[in-house]
Amino acid sequence: MPTQDEFADYVADLLSDLGTVTYRLMFGGYGIYLDGRIIAIADDGVLYLKADDENREDFERRGMEPFRPFPDRDTTMSYYRAPDAALDDRQELQELARTSVDAARRSAAKAT
Repeated sequence: MPTQDEFADYVADLLSDLGTVTYRLMFGGYGIYLDGRIIAIADDGVLYLKADDENREDFERRGMEPFRPFPDRDTTMSYYRAPDAALDDRQELQELARTSVDAARRSAAKAT
């Protein structure tokens, strides 16, 4: 199993065609940023993509589960687990990530 930052490096490489990808330590995992906006969380070798009201239904329809930062609680965050197969398919991951980029933009627009 690769170390956490090796996984974040791998994800950053897969997403690099979409823009400038960076990551930083967050919640014991890594926040993955594209052009300065957080679009995903990498935690223990699992990637969770940002969701909102516009893309959540598609994620759920694909069987993607929400991020639960505390396994012993029902609390979830607006990030959904990327299918394992997407981590082996750059194009599929980028298609999913684009919806997370859009969710991040909508979130930023609401905040201003």
